[in-house]
Amino acid sequence: MAMINGVDIYYEETGKGFPIIWCHEFCGDHRSWENQVRFFSRNYRTITYNARGYPPSGVPLDPQAYSQDQSIEDLRGLLDHLEIEKAHLAGLSMGGSVVLNFGLKYPERAKSLIVAGAGTGSDAPGEMQTRAAEIAKKVGEGGMRAIEDFTRSPNRLQFLRKDPRGWQEFADQFMQHSPEGTALTFQGVQAKRPTVYSLESGLLALKIPTLIMIGDEDDGCVSPGLFMKRCIPNAGLVMFPRSGHVINLEEPALFNAMIQDFLTTVESGGEA
Repeated sequence: MAMINGVDIYYEETGKGFPIIWCHEFCGDHRSWENQVRFFSRNYRTITYNARGYPPSGVPLDPQAYSQDQSIEDLRGLLDHLEIEKAHLAGLSMGGSVVLNFGLKYPERAKSLIVAGAGTGSDAPGEMQTRAAEIAKKVGEGGMRAIEDFTRSPNRLQFLRKDPRGWQEFADQFMQHSPEGTALTFQGVQAKRPTVYSLESGLLALKIPTLIMIGDEDDGCVSPGLFMKRCIPNAGLVMFPRSGHVINLEEPALFNAMIQDFLTTVESGGEA
């Protein structure tokens, strides 16, 4: 546990070597990266953590404590706490957006960026804000059980179809999250973060090698993913066939292989 920006942040560290930090999505937590930890900790210092609002990390009850900018500063604080000057940074969905924007703000701290399943809400930001209010109301009235269908959304059913046992474990872990942290995160982070398209000037100037990863059935992330690929000069794009949002869980072997190939290229001085 590390005290970062006034909040306890829980993290786990496995393996030795150059550091990789994994940033989880809204429905997940540090446990969502288990397949990646087992694979990459053979050769890398592999770090996962829970964002604020996700126990055992602290759950501030002040709505002002939640924003994408605050998530970026928490990631920077974790790097400082671990005395890491530079790392490979990887994230999925909410975590992918944090990683991308961290790279724009603190490019000197990132060796590479892995941005998976990011951009949800960019095509319809108004709908995201409406959904945030609905989720907050549901959670306030009925706790996590009131939104258990979140893990059955159209871009997550692919995971259920491919791996029912893995999906059930994922869904059970989602139900263990803090209702307050869940509602405040969706209201403060998802509903208020900038769209991917609004980052165009920063993306065009981004020099960090970047790997963009999307599932072809993750409708809200396909156009933003293609936009990132077109804008970032040193970017590669991987599209997973017949896949939805949680591609690290749906296709762990392919996900890991694509990242390993990318990291090898980056570390040899090549382009994404």
